[in-house]
Amino acid sequence: MNETVYSAEKATILVVDDTPDNLMLISTLLKKFYKVKVANSGEKALKIVESEFPPDLILLDIMMPEMDGYEVCKRLKANDKTKDIPVIFLTSKSDANHETKGFELGAVDYITKPITLQVVLARVKTHLDMEKMQMFLRDQNSFLELEVAKRTAEIMAIQDVTIHAMASLAETRDNDTGNHIRRTQHYVKLLAEKLRFHPRFSHFLDDNKIIEILFKSAPLHDIGKVGIPDKILLKPGKFEPEEFEIMKAHPALGRDAILQAERELGIDVPFLKYAKEIAYCHQEKWDGSGYPQGLSGDNIPISARLMAVADVYDALISRRVYKEGMSHAQAVQIIKDGKGHHFDPDMVNAFLELQDEFQAIAARYIDTDEVMAKKALYLNSLL
Repeated sequence: MNETVYSAEKATILVVDDTPDNLMLISTLLKKFYKVKVANSGEKALKIVESEFPPDLILLDIMMPEMDGYEVCKRLKANDKTKDIPVIFLTSKSDANHETKGFELGAVDYITKPITLQVVLARVKTHLDMEKMQMFLRDQNSFLELEVAKRTAEIMAIQDVTIHAMASLAETRDNDTGNHIRRTQHYVKLLAEKLRFHPRFSHFLDDNKIIEILFKSAPLHDIGKVGIPDKILLKPGKFEPEEFEIMKAHPALGRDAILQAERELGIDVPFLKYAKEIAYCHQEKWDGSGYPQGLSGDNIPISARLMAVADVYDALISRRVYKEGMSHAQAVQIIKDGKGHHFDPDMVNAFLELQDEFQAIAARYIDTDEVMAKKALYLNSLL
């Protein structure tokens, strides 16, 4: 026999048999080509396998006292650390029922006693080669999974940067600050998590991915304001009717900007779908008196209804360059008064339960004097 076929293997074989003569015979046959460990009982075999240096393959006798080979194999396959080690049964029983039972327990092969040197070496080499290939494939799969996770993380990072860049562009031309973006997206997430198991909303919100998409999409709610003239957008006082009509165009402008980006990508992107809903419909009102479509009730997308509560609350409490924000209590009362008129009643109920958390978010991302001074300086440069 060509010994070089086996001499480079250097694999470790565990031979398990309660008969000393069998252990001596098989280990003598194998040790010229492999590292060999022996065990004369099932218990000892399991200890060796669970040690720091487990074997690469196990030759396992079936008929042993106390713990037979079937039980040893069963325990090996039940353990995540040892389940992938190939097991070849050694047996003097060659009937189909015994072989079927062994394969069902996870054995890879049978060798019938009395053994033949060439058969043992050939079977061992075959299964070691197969295991080596399976390990290679497992390593490749792990590598590919890591690469996919890495690329996915990169894509998500690019997506997040793109959203914030677009939202910041709108913010630079408005009286709002960057903290308005942060506050509103946290309000939306808080409200969505509160309502995720509500009978009216669970079909949509009972999904962590959807809530995360809403969180990431919320900053784009006012992206359409980039298309509104500065003299209107930055006006500190009340709009004239014709000015308000122009201002009312910003939801459609935002929707169209996102739609164009989606078309250029050529694929459907979930976060853009909800960004379009939020941008286009966040000024709609529950009673149908909002704009741009005059939608009412459940015809308004859930994403936009969440955004409406978040946006109005923040608009009420937030400082502006030209005015101070109102108190939290006043803002809460206005939201409460808008129940069933401006806002979805169940969302108002949830908001009232969460009002302390809303206030905490507002405090965490408060607009400081320094932030407001910089904003005022920038806006004055535009006028």
